[in-house]
Amino acid sequence: MAATEAEGCAGDTPAGWSGSASEAARTVLVAAAALVDDDGRVLIAQRPPGKPMAGLWEFPGGKVQPEETPEAALRRELHEELGIDIAAACLAPFTFASHRYPTFHLLMPVYLCRRWRGVPSAREGQTLAWVRPVRLGDYPMPPADVPLVAMLRDYL
Repeated sequence: MAATEAEGCAGDTPAGWSGSASEAARTVLVAAAALVDDDGRVLIAQRPPGKPMAGLWEFPGGKVQPEETPEAALRRELHEELGIDIAAACLAPFTFASHRYPTFHLLMPVYLCRRWRGVPSAREGQTLAWVRPVRLGDYPMPPADVPLVAMLRDYL
């Protein structure tokens, strides 16, 4: 079977995509981390009131600034949001998310991290939860984060 005839591939439209390539919105680059503690739990944060998608749970991280690498952005964001310090060598590339929202396209490299300095604490009004991978699906998440749940569950 030719590659263009592969079942489920030819002509598929990505989830959330309703327009043509010429209608593509700006791309926003965000880096995220799955922080995994010694008990194998993953840290997630609930978006606080007043922010877009308030109440949904997500993996910590944030926007990559111009002239910044995703790893540097993640280290900066985790320090700002959680008060922890991470060596670049402790960020292991895991996967990425690509999701079309109504006003932008999110591209999000996701890293696994098992070692950091400090105790994660909510510094921006968010609620934090350490969750076993099999329970991550119990928490409502933004559409871009949802596929990551199964990947983490299967990997961890």
